[in-house]
Amino acid sequence: MGITPTPHDAVFKQFLSDRETARDFLQIHLPPSLLNRCDLDTLQLTSGSFVEDHLRAFHSDVLYSLKTDSGEGYIYCLIEHQSTEDELMAFRLMRYAIAAMQQHLKAGHKQLPLVIPIHFYHGQKSPYPHSMNWLVGFGDPELAGQIYGSDFPLVDVTVIPDDEIMTHRRMAALELLQKHIRLRDMSELLEHLVTLMSSGYTTNEQLVVLMNYIVQAGETADPESFIRELAVRSPQQKEILMTIAEKFEQKGVEKGLEKGLEKGRKEGIQDVARNMLAKGWDIEKVQEMTGLDEDEVKTLLINERQQSGI
Repeated sequence: MGITPTPHDAVFKQFLSDRETARDFLQIHLPPSLLNRCDLDTLQLTSGSFVEDHLRAFHSDVLYSLKTDSGEGYIYCLIEHQSTEDELMAFRLMRYAIAAMQQHLKAGHKQLPLVIPIHFYHGQKSPYPHSMNWLVGFGDPELAGQIYGSDFPLVDVTVIPDDEIMTHRRMAALELLQKHIRLRDMSELLEHLVTLMSSGYTTNEQLVVLMNYIVQAGETADPESFIRELAVRSPQQKEILMTIAEKFEQKGVEKGLEKGLEKGRKEGIQDVARNMLAKGWDIEKVQEMTGLDEDEVKTLLINERQQSGI
């Protein structure tokens, strides 16, 4: 056997990669409350390399999957070997555990698996000098426990009454528009928005962003007219709102001109093709010279013959 630069890791992985050895390890070292939920007969070695976003790789020493006593549920036992102590080892295990959960979901499962991190230590300091509760790594473990041990805060703007949103100062205009962005008639929001515009909470830059949002994401039939009406009703922002409306209308005109020019170019090309066909050019040559496809040229030819009475 050759010499390895990491003999501690090598011998540990070699032993724990054996299914029966891992079974003995878990039977001996898993807390009874967890061991009772595990079906060790279903123990399977799983890939222990995970890659997060930005190709940031994590590596766990050994990862086993097994079913629970409920049958369909899965528990992953993540066994990490270490010969030197690490003050934030518990956090490191949490990162491995979440990576294992992500891998489980990518495999097509719909529920998160339970992952039991197990830390195997044989360093020089004894006993192990650091906590295995990852919350201890925070400056305020009690507050961290409240955040990560209960429901995360949810801001569901779809159920917040409009009158309450109106009290949300600098967030009010954004929340109101995002709640109602799918309205076909944005005029229902006019009074509320006029009130918010006069409050002085919305900067000119934010106003531009909000109006652009209405045009791009909204479903209102005539957003430019809505912005003009808002300008008339909001003297303080009238100039900037009118400028925004004019720019959007100009873009609409430019887009219409582009479509018209495109249509004009197409009609001009078709006229050239008709002349070529009238002079007896074959279809392939007309295609080559005009860029029209075969069906278009054939249609022009048929129309030409019908008009000529052929």
